[in-house]
Amino acid sequence: MLDLIRKKQQSTIIKFVFWAIIATFVGTIFLVWGKGSDRASNGGTLAATVNDRQIAITDYQRAYRNLYQFYQNLYKEKFNAEMEKQLGIARTAIDQLVRQVLLEEEGDRLGIEVSRQELVDSISQIPQFQRDGVFDRQTYLQVLEYQRLTPDEFEAAQQSTLFAEKVEEQIMSSVTVTDADIEDEFRKENEKVNLSFVRLAPALFESKVEVADEALETYFQDNQEEFRVPTKIAIRYLQFEPGRYEDDVVLEQNDIEKYYQRHLDKFEIEEQVSAAHVLVKLDQDADDKTKEEKRKLAETILEKAKTGEDFAKLARTYSDDTGSAAKGGSLGYFTRGTMVPSFEKAAFALKPGQISDIVESPFGLHIIKADGYIEPSVKPIDEVIDTIKADLRKEMAVTVAFEKAMDAYNINRKTGDLDKAAADNDLGVKESGLFDRVTPIDGISESSEITAAAFALDMNELARPIRLKSGIYLVGLKERKESHIPEFADVKKEVEAAYRKQQAVGLAKAAADEILAGLKEGKKLSALSKKSGAKVEETGLFAESYGAFVPRLGNAEELATQAFDLTEENPVAPRVYELGGRFVVASLKKLEPADMSKLDDEKRAELREKVNNSKRREVLENRIAELKAAAEIVYTPYMQSMLERG
Repeated sequence: MLDLIRKKQQSTIIKFVFWAIIATFVGTIFLVWGKGSDRASNGGTLAATVNDRQIAITDYQRAYRNLYQFYQNLYKEKFNAEMEKQLGIARTAIDQLVRQVLLEEEGDRLGIEVSRQELVDSISQIPQFQRDGVFDRQTYLQVLEYQRLTPDEFEAAQQSTLFAEKVEEQIMSSVTVTDADIEDEFRKENEKVNLSFVRLAPALFESKVEVADEALETYFQDNQEEFRVPTKIAIRYLQFEPGRYEDDVVLEQNDIEKYYQRHLDKFEIEEQVSAAHVLVKLDQDADDKTKEEKRKLAETILEKAKTGEDFAKLARTYSDDTGSAAKGGSLGYFTRGTMVPSFEKAAFALKPGQISDIVESPFGLHIIKADGYIEPSVKPIDEVIDTIKADLRKEMAVTVAFEKAMDAYNINRKTGDLDKAAADNDLGVKESGLFDRVTPIDGISESSEITAAAFALDMNELARPIRLKSGIYLVGLKERKESHIPEFADVKKEVEAAYRKQQAVGLAKAAADEILAGLKEGKKLSALSKKSGAKVEETGLFAESYGAFVPRLGNAEELATQAFDLTEENPVAPRVYELGGRFVVASLKKLEPADMSKLDDEKRAELREKVNNSKRREVLENRIAELKAAAEIVYTPYMQSMLERG
């Protein structure tokens, strides 16, 4: 395959320093792996079967790992086990693989194929495999080697991806967009309504609930689990803080050099330019006369600068950028991405001493002079060696701390003797108060991992060392109180609060029903709301294109849809809506029809593309849903356990 690509281009000799690999593209390709029965060739251990096709555990694990790394890179330190569960990574990974199998079956039914030439062309166009805009064999091999892939493995996955794309395109090719579709979309974007509404919160009615001891006791007996006290534990623990062991770290020159090579990006010096400018401020909505006057002024300043007048003096005299004018227009050194694009492009195109032509930006008109330039480079190791040593000591001290914690665990795990472990390591034993599975442990940030480990312990047992940002923790159980139903007298106050909340919901709903009935009889919302004390509010104008979102009410899909069926003759929304725990009654305040005269040819073309894309996605997802409903999908016990864990 590489030979085929090389024949399509001139051979090039490229000197290439391979500092970093952009692996995102390759990782995305391997979210879904292989085609058909080839999936199960690696070991034969299955995650699922889709009809008669198999999905191997190794392919699921690869898909899972790529999704995990994607979200880890996206959320960085915020990403944790709880977020992983909320995102449903396990479900998403297997769903993607099932989707791929369904598309493969559909493609086979439709007779779709991917030619060798299509595969060659697609790989040669991937930017990560190019140098100077042209496919480069050495770069290709290096990227794949970094990902621990062979060309055959990658090309098989790429062929599978192309196959799926062709199947999707075939499914979506049936979509047509009519003039009526375009006009309907224009109305959705431009027809607007404003609703008057009241929100009745149950909290408004809690004080009106009649409370009797007999009712409370009955409520308690019927809802005992609501008041169950969860299992609680207290722990004793040792905290091995890495900072204590930095002085124990012995650094070798080889360690320093390896760290430097691994972290070259930390020591990069970005390309920078030092520039000064004169700004003639010009509002973008200024009239033509003002624009002409400002440009003439800028041209005068430019001529003075080009003929050798002192640039700093010109800046102090003419510049509307008061911050830099006092410094002779100087902006100092800045990197790419700091200034607005037009200013940046002009500044980086200048050599030191050169003056630009007039440059337009959202701020106005600029005359720029370059004062200096710093080429991109990497700081030499001697210049950053102190930083490297400090970083390495911190990094390696974590390993030392973990090893000490592990030694303490191995020596004392049979007895659970934390006091001996503390004495051996010159540490003090710390203790927590009682906590349940969802309550953070006082004094330990991000304690969920410790909580999970501690709840699995028996008395006189130690958990394996747990690594957190604040150190390595060796944990034992101090006390355990099992879950139980408390006595009514002990929780009477909580029972009353819960009872009031429950009863208040019914009162709020009844009040909302009463207001709705009054509106339908023609009464005013403002008069009807006085009895409950609720305030009449307005959404403000919004369009159907907002989707399920209603201003000031949030996600309210049913109301958002029904709002555009309301008229002056029938202004009352048909029912009471429960939104965010409150009961909402709404009516039409104002209807602003779409001005169809504004649907010109340019807007029609824009909406045609938008509607086409939307309908294509809908057709594709509907077809995949049909295929999935008709398929026999069986998850193995391994896969079922992964899905249950989340």
